Amino acid sequence: MKLSIWIMTFLLAGCTSAPKNIDPVTQFQLERYLGTWYEIVRQDHAFEEGLSEVTATYSMREDGGVAVLNRGYSAEDKAWREAEGRAYFVNSSNVGHLKVSFFGPFYGAYVIFELDQKDYQYAMISGPSRDYFWLLSRTPTMPEAVKRRLLAKAEALGFPMDKLVTVVHTPKGS
Repeated sequence: MKLSIWIMTFLLAGCTSAPKNIDPVTQFQLERYLGTWYEIVRQDHAFEEGLSEVTATYSMREDGGVAVLNRGYSAEDKAWREAEGRAYFVNSSNVGHLKVSFFGPFYGAYVIFELDQKDYQYAMISGPSRDYFWLLSRTPTMPEAVKRRLLAKAEALGFPMDKLVTVVHTPKGS
C-alpha cells in the first residue's frame, strides 16, 4: 500500500515538472497575464483535435489560484467546447511555472518559458514534456516575423515542429 501511494505521488509530482532545459520565465506578474489569450499554434492532442477559434481565459479564484477556461469551436459538431480548470503556482508566484488541473486531483505542468515581458502580448507554453506546446497571443493574429522567431526558438529547444497545428481564427464580421 505504501509503495502504491509513493508511486502515485511520484507520478503526479512528475507531471508538474518542467521538461529538461525548459526554464520558466522569472519576474512573472500574474495580474498582467490574466485575461484572454488566443492560440496561434499548438501541438494537436485529442482534447483539442479539430478545434478552431481556441482561446484560454485566466481569472483569479477566491482561493488564490487561477481559474482557467479553455474554449474552442468544433466545426464537426457545429458547437463550442469548453473545459474549466484551475491552476496554482508550483513554487513562487513570480516564476511562470504553474500546475493546472481539468479533472480531479490530477495536475499537469504549465510552463511559461517565453513571454513578452514588456507588454504581455505573446507567450510560449510547455506542458510536462516537449509533446505539449502552445504559442499564445493577446490577439487572434500575430506578426509573421514574431511568430517565425518564436517558433525557431521552440524548435531550437527541441519541440517537434512536424506536429504543429495553426489555429484558425475567423475575423469578426465574416
